[in-house]
Amino acid sequence: MFGIGMPELVVILVIIMIIFGAGKLPEIGSGIGKGIRNFKKAVSGDEDSRPEELEDKSKDDETK
Repeated sequence: MFGIGMPELVVILVIIMIIFGAGKLPEIGSGIGKGIRNFKKAVSGDEDSRPEELEDKSKDDETK
């Protein structure tokens, strides 16, 4: 995994705990999870997840 072992991961986790504190970690994790979920939807081309403005723009391009 990119040459990162368990000791390195523990050090990174401790540094994150010091910077953000234990109270903010669930919020950060939730934000990262939502970002990854939205990215996967965008990459897979799921029609339900497309923003309205992109759909409107594509309809305008078809009429030209």
